Amino acid sequence: MKRLNRKKGFTLVEIMIVVLIIGILLAIAVPNFVRARETSRTRSCIANLRQLDSGKEQYAMEARLAAGAAVAEANVVPDYVKKMPQCPSGGTYTVGNVGSDPTCSVAGHAL
Repeated sequence: MKRLNRKKGFTLVEIMIVVLIIGILLAIAVPNFVRARETSRTRSCIANLRQLDSGKEQYAMEARLAAGAAVAEANVVPDYVKKMPQCPSGGTYTVGNVGSDPTCSVAGHAL
């Protein structure tokens, strides 16, 4: 009697099922990861805007500026905010006048 020499391994169907399962998991995970990353960037930008607003208001109180008075970035950054924060989404910040919120050039990033 001759014995069949069967090699141990995976069949093509088993490998295809594993690849299909991995594809389904990636289709679920990748959009959630992208959404979480953008949410994190937005929250970080809002925190930066709050920091700028706090520094601007401190400067305005110390300089006794009236509501609506213009505040330059140079007045706030070196003394009240160590350095100008960078928007994680690549936007730029505008300090604004006393009594108004600082703004970011990226839509959806606002106090």
